[in-house]
Amino acid sequence: MESNVVNNVILVDKDDAPIGVMEKMEAHRKALLHRAVSVFVFNTKGEWLLQRRATAKYHSGSLWTNTCCTHPFPEETNAHSASRRLKQEMGLEVTLTEIFHFIYHEKLDNELTEHEYDHVFMGVSDAVPAINNDEVMDYRYVSYSELKDEVIRFPEHFTYWFKKIMDDVFLQFNQVHNGNQNV
Repeated sequence: MESNVVNNVILVDKDDAPIGVMEKMEAHRKALLHRAVSVFVFNTKGEWLLQRRATAKYHSGSLWTNTCCTHPFPEETNAHSASRRLKQEMGLEVTLTEIFHFIYHEKLDNELTEHEYDHVFMGVSDAVPAINNDEVMDYRYVSYSELKDEVIRFPEHFTYWFKKIMDDVFLQFNQVHNGNQNV
């Protein structure tokens, strides 16, 4: 894929209809609504696979977050984007299902703003991650109760979008997996 396509995001309206394409950093500086995907992977014990973002990431470096996230390339489906990024960042190939979407707007570090129409995907796997150290500095598995306690005690250790949707993801996972108590 051409590098200019890789650095572009899909600008969308509030209904997720594409309205243009823009270079990623420019869209984040201008706080324009654009399409994104977030992936949550759980193991069969119901534990959440979290990643700690690499320090050098363009925003939210060193923070804990969901398994991976990205922006779809122009002409790329959300599902393909989610699978592509999961393989790139975590070295995993997992069957993913979109569970919901939401819009958020939040000022971040480095004078950037996230204003995203985020499609959230979920999958289950016991495969061991093979992390890409350019993107991820660490990973771990954690139960929902431990995670919830940690987010309450140390909210500054987690990305904004993760804290915003973790309870909704928990509810969706529980509905699909019949109330697994380890989540």
